[in-house]
Amino acid sequence: MISTVFFGSHHFSTPILQQLIDSGIFDIKLVVTQPARPVGRKQEIQMTGVKTLALKYNIPVEQPASLKDYTLPVSADINIVCKYGLIIPEKILNFAKHGSINSHASLLPKYRGASPIQSVLVHGEKETGVTMMVMDKEMDHGPILAQGKLAINPDENCFELSERLAPLEAELLIKTIPDFIAGKITPQIQNHEEATFCKELTRDDGKIDWNRTATEIYNLYRGMTPWPGIWTEWNGKRLKLLKIAPADMKIETGKLTAKDGHLYMGAGQNTAIEIFELQLEGKTAIDAKGFINGFKTTLSS
Repeated sequence: MISTVFFGSHHFSTPILQQLIDSGIFDIKLVVTQPARPVGRKQEIQMTGVKTLALKYNIPVEQPASLKDYTLPVSADINIVCKYGLIIPEKILNFAKHGSINSHASLLPKYRGASPIQSVLVHGEKETGVTMMVMDKEMDHGPILAQGKLAINPDENCFELSERLAPLEAELLIKTIPDFIAGKITPQIQNHEEATFCKELTRDDGKIDWNRTATEIYNLYRGMTPWPGIWTEWNGKRLKLLKIAPADMKIETGKLTAKDGHLYMGAGQNTAIEIFELQLEGKTAIDAKGFINGFKTTLSS
C-alpha cells in the first residue's frame, strides 16, 4: 500500500477521500484539514466533512490554523492535496518521499486558483476536467501527470458539476499515483504562457451587471450557485435571484417586468431573463407569482 497524508477541507474533498480509502491502494496515515468554523445563520461550529469521514475510519486528524510553522508528524510515500484551502509551504510539499500531488478541478494551465469550477461556468466553457499535478512553491504551477476531460452540460450549476467531477478526480488519482511512484509517468511541464487565473470568490462577485447579455448572466448564475449566489438591487434593497433562465423577449436593460404571471428582467443587447424564484433582503424566498402579487403596484407590465 502507498502510505499517504491527505490534505482536504472542501466538501468536494470528502467523496475523493472515501474513494481513496475504498480503493485499498492507499494507507491514509494522516488527514490534515482546516479547523472547524461557524456555519449558517446560527453560526454553529461544524467540522469539515473530511474530518468526519477520517474519524469514521479511525484516521488521525490534524487541524492547524496555519502551516507556516507546522511540521508533519508522520512521513509518507506521498501527500495528496484536494481543495485544502491554505497555502502549503515547500518544506511540507517535499516532506513526503515522492512529494505532493494536487488534484485540481480544471484543465491546467487554464483556471489556476481557488475557483476553477465556478469560473469555467461563468465563462461559458463547454468542457472542463481535472488535472493531477506535482506541486511546487507556485500556485497550480507544477508539472502535469495526467488529465481527465468532461463535457459541461448547458444548464448545470457549480454544485452539480462538482458532483460529476469528484468521481473523475478520484478515479484519476487512483490510476495515476501508483504509476508515478513506479516511475512509469514523466511529469510534463505546463505551458505557462497559456495560464489563466481565477480568484477566491466573495458575495460581491455575484452582483449582476445588467448590461451583460442574458446568456452571460445565466452563466454567472450557474457558476455562483449555490454560493455566493447572484443578486441585484431593487428599491434600495438587495434582491437575490435564486432560479432564472434566459427568456425569448426584448425588455429595456435593467427593467423588472411582470407579464401574464411571469417575471422578467431586461439584460444587454435586447435580451432578457425570466426569474422563477427570488428573495428580497429581509424576506423569505418566494416564487415569481408571489413576488408579482406582493409588489404589483411597483412593477411595470
